[in-house]
Amino acid sequence: MVFFSLRPWFGVMLYSLLIHFLSFQHCCADANSTLVVNASFGKGNPRRIPQSFHGVFFEEINHAGAGGLWAELVSNRGFEAGGPDNTLNIYPWSVIGNESSISVSINHTSCFERNKAALQMKVYCGGLKPCPYGAVGISNPGYWGMNLEQGKRYKVVYHVKSETKFDFQLSFTGVDVKTVASNTRHVFGDKKWKKVETIVEAKHTNHYSCLQITTTSEGTFLLDQVSAMPLDTIMGHGFRKDLFQMVADLKPKFLRFPGGTYVEGVHLQNRYQWKDTIGPWEERPGHFDDIWNYWSDDGIGYFEYLQLAEDLGAFPIWVFNAGISVREEINASALAPYVQDALDGIEFARGSPESKWGSVRAAMGHPKPFDLRYVAVGNEDCWHFNYQGNYLKFYEAIRSANPDIQIISNCDASTAPLKHPADLFEFHIYTDSNDMFSKSTQFDHTSRAGPKAFVSEYAVWKEDAANGSLLAAIAEAAFLIGLEKNSDIVQMVSYAPLFSNINDRRWIPDAIVFDSYQLYGTPSYWVQKLFIESTGATFLDSTLFTSSSNKLIASAIIWENSAEKKNYLRIKVVNFGSASESLGIYINGLNSNVQQFGSTKTVLTSTNLMDENSFLDPKKVVPLTSSLENADKYMNVTLSSYSVTSLDLLI
Repeated sequence: MVFFSLRPWFGVMLYSLLIHFLSFQHCCADANSTLVVNASFGKGNPRRIPQSFHGVFFEEINHAGAGGLWAELVSNRGFEAGGPDNTLNIYPWSVIGNESSISVSINHTSCFERNKAALQMKVYCGGLKPCPYGAVGISNPGYWGMNLEQGKRYKVVYHVKSETKFDFQLSFTGVDVKTVASNTRHVFGDKKWKKVETIVEAKHTNHYSCLQITTTSEGTFLLDQVSAMPLDTIMGHGFRKDLFQMVADLKPKFLRFPGGTYVEGVHLQNRYQWKDTIGPWEERPGHFDDIWNYWSDDGIGYFEYLQLAEDLGAFPIWVFNAGISVREEINASALAPYVQDALDGIEFARGSPESKWGSVRAAMGHPKPFDLRYVAVGNEDCWHFNYQGNYLKFYEAIRSANPDIQIISNCDASTAPLKHPADLFEFHIYTDSNDMFSKSTQFDHTSRAGPKAFVSEYAVWKEDAANGSLLAAIAEAAFLIGLEKNSDIVQMVSYAPLFSNINDRRWIPDAIVFDSYQLYGTPSYWVQKLFIESTGATFLDSTLFTSSSNKLIASAIIWENSAEKKNYLRIKVVNFGSASESLGIYINGLNSNVQQFGSTKTVLTSTNLMDENSFLDPKKVVPLTSSLENADKYMNVTLSSYSVTSLDLLI
């Protein structure tokens, strides 16, 4: 690249000491720390950070999907959440009307073979006895309120069977709607199920509405698979636009899904089973997530996850069950159905449209194979007795059938070699801020001869993080700089968890917090945005001379702004200390000038290290960018206490 000189590399330590001395003489006599950046060609410098470096991890936790990214407004739309033996529990549905006018129960004669539960509604009014004003029926609050916005359209679908002629009315509390289109509004009782579709337009806005289905007709009715979806989802694929955009703004290169412990379940019967999540939404049985203790209709299923990755411009990383749950595990001798299930899942994702499972994908509207390159065998299962044996069964079968698939092991090889073959190994860390800062060196001594590292879950948590603090974000930034420095062995990294509905925060902190209509990014989200350009960038060696070695960490890259067709040298520095620092910067071997106009300084900090963002103040802790007036190869910068500073030097 033209901005590098051809100065030969020599005596790294001697050279660094010389530059340290010269940098202080040049411009940094008042600095208490010095960063020397080597922008010249030499042994191992520069090198490329992997194109796959930064991505996202989506787990169904905190109602991230159901009641979150998946835009379905109705909760428990198939009345299956009470379990196979349920006859009375219709939660969160409620009855409109008193016992003398209406009664409801769960009937198990639905027309859908994989989800037999339906709501039986007996209406006693409407004949000789008029129904109360407003009619009787049922109401659904969605996920802590349905967001209806003025001028937007929504598709409402329900399936009904009745013995007599009747008339259902659809309404949303607090919002007047007008019917734009409907295939029918009156369903004549012929003892056969009918599907009723109606498109309505909201005349007003209500962020906490409820769907009501009511009638003034006497009779017995069966109702099943009720849905209300906004029509303005991403590409019509069902993803809530604002939440999708927050993820898209991170420019992820991969999407790891669907978990997490969500893949395992507490018991194997409640594990994630991909075949139950594909096909028409009405025919998906759903399942109880006994890890996070809520029901999922599986509207966002295996197909939708693959579609989500494609819509984000990312490649999917599928995590499948390894025959292990939190409390149960099977051994390799009984693993054959699980292995075949994994092979079938790979074929569904990337098989030809003529193959058995590829044809199912094609029938769902996606004949072109998805770009599935990676699979992970289980989640955090290495400690289980049967994992090694089970892993090898999966590995051998997948390698034989799909030799190009990259296979990821749950076992950590950052400090000791694996006991089995793998293309990548996983590293997870949830810890306090001090430990996270120190883990920036975790991969400094990892063998470069073995598999690559996938840091698929990391976060500061508990007291240091609260609901998402500046302190947590600063420590995570230091950790990311350490991964950047070790990106010759660390191939991919993703934060966890990604989403949290504020009404069901089962795990905190998270990157993105939301409710029915609003959202914000935590400081950890904004730190990730500071590292977007690292993916595929040119990494430059640098040396930090400081008496605050336990408080400062820095890195340097060169990246191209593709929109502007301009190159920038970016220096990121974390100050994890309680006092500001003066940093002298010396850039050696850069074969171009630094342009002051166009160079910027971005800082993430706040007045209190435990500051958080919120709905009331969503931008309290966000990066602030200003022009860098003293931009040069040699310069001084002041680093605020507890801060991340990113300098973009236009070159």
